[in-house]
Amino acid sequence: MQVFTKSAEIKNTPSLKKGITGFVPTMGALHEGHLSLVGKCRNECDTVAVSIFVNPTQFNDKNDLKNYPRTLDADLALLEKAGVDLVFAPSEAEMYPEPDNRVFDLGGLDTVMEGPLRPGHFNGVAQVVTKLFSIVEPQRAYFGEKDFQQLAIIRYLVKSLDLPIEIIGCPIRRGEDGLALSSRNVLLTPEHRAAAPQIYAALCKGVEMMDKASVNEVINTVRNAIDNNPWLSTEYFEIVDTASLRSIKQWSDAPHIQGCVAVRAGEIRLIDNIRFK
Repeated sequence: MQVFTKSAEIKNTPSLKKGITGFVPTMGALHEGHLSLVGKCRNECDTVAVSIFVNPTQFNDKNDLKNYPRTLDADLALLEKAGVDLVFAPSEAEMYPEPDNRVFDLGGLDTVMEGPLRPGHFNGVAQVVTKLFSIVEPQRAYFGEKDFQQLAIIRYLVKSLDLPIEIIGCPIRRGEDGLALSSRNVLLTPEHRAAAPQIYAALCKGVEMMDKASVNEVINTVRNAIDNNPWLSTEYFEIVDTASLRSIKQWSDAPHIQGCVAVRAGEIRLIDNIRFK
């Protein structure tokens, strides 16, 4: 496994010019969810490239950026074991030698759910993803469905910019108790970690209700199931059209529907989602 810190080194790597290159961008602190993306990429591509970079432009909370877990040595060991061919682990100065002032049109997908709560977040995601795509030049890129809104935005971005990259979404990986795997889970206190599986349990309850309850009834039930736990507080739970990410009012409003939630567990924000249909 080759490890690079300079974009020029990546561009001069012969292995990226042979066959199909698959790319898994990450912010490190890797877990089984990331490794599932790597595994799918390994099965489908000739060369597997992974990036590790905690991107400052997508953090609107400086404390969140400061506290984000960084475990580079452990990450590299996991990636080598997983059969990754090359890793790009640049510094902030390498990625942003000059301020990135680009503002992207994200088709309104950034104005709902996470968007108002994290101003500038998705524009920062667009900045770093387009930079990474231009450096690695993959034919396929793999993203987890846990960040459902992000995945929708990246698909829109690639289509709108006419980039020759296939974006592949991969299912959420969960612990045995149902909690979606996340790098932030390690920051939870024991009490909040014990409470967090209630999020997925509430989502599952909502899906079970779908055939006999209205959209609003499901929303209220899911929110109450989460908020009744004293360690959890719902920021939003929305049931949306998977294409537009706009909230629906009736189950017949869209052919494909997703329930998306953000929850405060103390100082940590957890997001999750589930398919309704």
